[in-house]
Amino acid sequence: MRSRWGDAALLGAAFFYGTTFVVVQDAVDEAAPSAFLAARFAVATAALAPFALARRRPTITPNLWRDAALAAGTMAAGYALQTVGLQYTTSSRSAFITYLLVVMVPVMAAVTIRRAPTTRVMVAVAVAACGLVLLTDVSGGGFGRGELLTLGCATAFAANVVVIAAVIEHHDALLLTFVQLAMLALMFSVPGQIQGGYGFETSTWIGVVFTGVFASALAFSLQNWGQRTVGPSRAAILLVMEPVFAAAIAWIDGERLGAAALVGAMLIIVAVLISELSPSNAA
Repeated sequence: MRSRWGDAALLGAAFFYGTTFVVVQDAVDEAAPSAFLAARFAVATAALAPFALARRRPTITPNLWRDAALAAGTMAAGYALQTVGLQYTTSSRSAFITYLLVVMVPVMAAVTIRRAPTTRVMVAVAVAACGLVLLTDVSGGGFGRGELLTLGCATAFAANVVVIAAVIEHHDALLLTFVQLAMLALMFSVPGQIQGGYGFETSTWIGVVFTGVFASALAFSLQNWGQRTVGPSRAAILLVMEPVFAAAIAWIDGERLGAAALVGAMLIIVAVLISELSPSNAA
């Protein structure tokens, strides 16, 4: 039952992550990516603070600062590459390329934490990879600057999934999320000031608050809590629903997917179903 709640938490995180692509793409038309990210994570830190620090003595576990810094570093690299990449590609394409991480996570996990994925999970990964190839529609324009930046983002996010899987059982999930978000805000604060500052338009601040509260504070908490019972390979498969949610939102916003991309989306759903049928919830 705990693993099922973990699955639900990861799918919830995927939904909130998926809502951000259109929002961020519009925001970085008016604000420097680093300034937007600094403001986003500052809002997220403030939103989570009352919950993370509600106890009189939050449990500071050994290596909390080190592990949070590792998680924040990989996440910072991923968000920086993704946000800049969104200036040069569409939100749907960015979402799908980002989740090439589903192919990278099992390899990283096998190398770094020696937790080999099951055969069923590897089949799910292969199906998801085929779906992502169709969704990115490489034949329709190839990989330009935005796509290459986003591919780097996928690598960084894959590393983050593996890092979280390796450290989350040693810490309070909410406190780890809070420290991670605070570190992200600090990492982007100085570059954000140098690259334009924080005099955003009202519409950009709306995007900052939305992504800070829902796609950062809430989604990070759901992901970290979910990964307490769900292993890195399975977590990557569940989180791959993010681009499907992102594509649906982009479609509402006016973007359209071709027939091949729609087939790709269906293959991703099949991959998730294969993973759900796995006898091991921690694979």
